[in-house]
Amino acid sequence: MDHRLLEIVACPVCKNKLTYDKDSQELICKIDRLAFPIKDGIPVLIEPEARAMSMDEGR
Repeated sequence: MDHRLLEIVACPVCKNKLTYDKDSQELICKIDRLAFPIKDGIPVLIEPEARAMSMDEGR
């Protein structure tokens, strides 16, 4: 994931900053507890495509 891209992408729900999880290949919104997938190197920033995170994840 290009770090320059991380500086400009935002959560489509709350517009907050996303963090990159290299192991799961996801962009994480800690506010909304959503994990957006990265498919073929392209972030899929569509809310229905996001995975809801459990309360224990991302601590």
